[in-house]
Amino acid sequence: MEAIREHLCPCCGKPRRLAHLMDLYERNYRLLQRLIPELDLPFESAVSRSGSDLPLHLSLVARDRYTLTLRLTYEFVDDCGLRRQPDILIRAYRDAGVAEALECSHRPPWQAQDEADPKAGEFLSGQWRRNLMLGKWLEYLLDHGHGFGMAHRPRVAAAA
Repeated sequence: MEAIREHLCPCCGKPRRLAHLMDLYERNYRLLQRLIPELDLPFESAVSRSGSDLPLHLSLVARDRYTLTLRLTYEFVDDCGLRRQPDILIRAYRDAGVAEALECSHRPPWQAQDEADPKAGEFLSGQWRRNLMLGKWLEYLLDHGHGFGMAHRPRVAAAA
């Protein structure tokens, strides 16, 4: 029974499709734009501080003509050293207006022949879990006042 529910779209209850996942990517992009109004990122890294949450660290991983890959994380220091959790790698496609959570810096190649191929189901299932989590975390961050707009931008000292 659990396996059947895992393959249903949470918004409409129908079997999950690539189109539904793209809708989730669009939603995540809009949330990301609220968190980072300047998606061209005029800085390499920044920290957002909130009165009700831990400092949120943003770092630029890669900048291309149409995409931006960045990392969002909390940083904890304990007996084991520095830990990052959650540690989410996000690729924003500025031209398409979508953002996806990546498991690693490079998404696995698409190997399925069609949506009925089991490889497609595995890939889409992983993407659903990561991107649903990303959307919920972005909402949480915004609710707690995080943001990387002008107030949270790194400052560059003025030239003398």
